[in-house]
Amino acid sequence: MDALSSSFLPKYSQSNTSFAATPKISRRTNIIRSHSFTIFNDHLSKLISKTAEKIKFKLINKTKPNTVPFLTTLFKSIDDFTCNSLDSLSPPLPPSIDPHHVLSGNYAPVDHELPPTACELVEGYSNIPRCLNGVYLRNGPNPQFLPRGPHHLLDGDGMIQMVRISDGGATFCRRYIKTYKYLTERELGYAVIPSVLSSFNGGMASMARVFVAAARVLAGEFKPAANGFGTANLSLALIAGKLYALTESDLPYEIQVTPDGDIATVGRRDFGGGGGFFNMTAHPKVDPVTGETFAFRYSGVAPFLTYFRIGSDGRKQANVAIHAVKTATVFHDFAVTENYAVFNEGQMVITPAEILRGRRPVRVDGGKIPRIGVIEKYAEDDSGMVWVDAPGVNISHAVNAWEEDGGDTVVMVAANNERIEMVFESLDLVETRMEEIRVCLKTKKVQRRLLSDQFLDLAAINPAYLGKKNR
Repeated sequence: MDALSSSFLPKYSQSNTSFAATPKISRRTNIIRSHSFTIFNDHLSKLISKTAEKIKFKLINKTKPNTVPFLTTLFKSIDDFTCNSLDSLSPPLPPSIDPHHVLSGNYAPVDHELPPTACELVEGYSNIPRCLNGVYLRNGPNPQFLPRGPHHLLDGDGMIQMVRISDGGATFCRRYIKTYKYLTERELGYAVIPSVLSSFNGGMASMARVFVAAARVLAGEFKPAANGFGTANLSLALIAGKLYALTESDLPYEIQVTPDGDIATVGRRDFGGGGGFFNMTAHPKVDPVTGETFAFRYSGVAPFLTYFRIGSDGRKQANVAIHAVKTATVFHDFAVTENYAVFNEGQMVITPAEILRGRRPVRVDGGKIPRIGVIEKYAEDDSGMVWVDAPGVNISHAVNAWEEDGGDTVVMVAANNERIEMVFESLDLVETRMEEIRVCLKTKKVQRRLLSDQFLDLAAINPAYLGKKNR
């Protein structure tokens, strides 16, 4: 295995550093790699710079909230009453959505963006080799406004932090991803868009948040149907040669690195998917041979899982609805082999009716039996998909997968959440471990092998080995 990173990587590794002075870079720093990092080589860096010189960078188009002042004031008053009064009548916050716990230590947010700033070399060689050129990026949640109510770690707005190495020097830059959510809330001056992970804790507070969110939509202050509502804070991916920031509740946002080492948001992209294409996984898989991107989306309404691919030309291909998935289920990640796509239908489900009871719509169904589904990569429908029961398998992230026994066995290396029931209480208690999961397509049996007794997640391999057997 190429690399493993520790479970629950700090999303704010720069948060306790002051950049009033010149940033410093060490030649000896051990770098932990995860799915939220992308490394560009010299050729790609030059390609991006050349492209950037030909286009005019600008923020994505945004329509300013058009509600009348009275309604804006009314919505703000309801928000204030909910946070200051109704939240106090709700059940105590578990650590997973308590902002005092979530946004502390290494997870504390930074309070501002930083333009390209020269880094001082303080340790190691006297200079950076001039032949080393490229950029190193990480994406993670960083709330634009401090939360006034419940807050989950993944609720924060997407922020990219980047080190650019060029001509013997290095610069550091961090920028928010200018999503529709970010721009709307910046215009209003505070966070307004509810989160399915944290906003519903207690009956009265939940109903108040549902009411004011619906009222904002009806009044035109917030238009999620046309513009999405995601944070683009989970990962970065190269799709058809372009860089995107992703989260699974929305479509990807295209990002560009400018010639002077800055980060620009180009816009929200649907890859020509047209109407009805509102979101996709934050973990697409790019075939290193064909350049195609394999992806999926899950939904709270049927079809609950949809598989598709994006061609090397950046155009989305036809949907493959997975009708065998009968309940709304969270599919966070998947794997691909030379011939198959592999899905884990786990115990994390979506039940919108829970909101009426003052609970989050995403919950863990302890009585559901997890299973693994294997479908041909170029299938036109799900008629040939093979499903195998896999009790205890609730993967968070898939590292890689490949085929053995002439294609009769699919082997997947993934991080498995052994105590999935704790995911909404405290992430520290989920106990995520790396496993090798073997699926026999003939006998429809699953074999599992623990690869490490340590808690590990967010592993990465050389992308050139995607779908191939790796150590």
